[in-house]
Amino acid sequence: MADLKIRVFNGDDSNPETTVTIPCGVLKIASRLIPKQAASALQEKGIEIDELVRLADHPEARGTLVEVQEHKKNEKIVISLE
Repeated sequence: MADLKIRVFNGDDSNPETTVTIPCGVLKIASRLIPKQAASALQEKGIEIDELVRLADHPEARGTLVEVQEHKKNEKIVISLE
């Protein structure tokens, strides 16, 4: 099982402003602790938390899963399994 990483980039920066790492061992539990508002925001962007947890169980699922460009906010969010 891989760690889930969420990186937030501002503008054209190549270094993330924020990185959140959820270790593989607590991913299933942590997914249940995500506030409903945050889960809804992810779902609006087509990101299903339960699917991320399922993918983390598969050893061949590695790398970038989702990249969201927020053009109005000049922000990019990258979700990956590492």
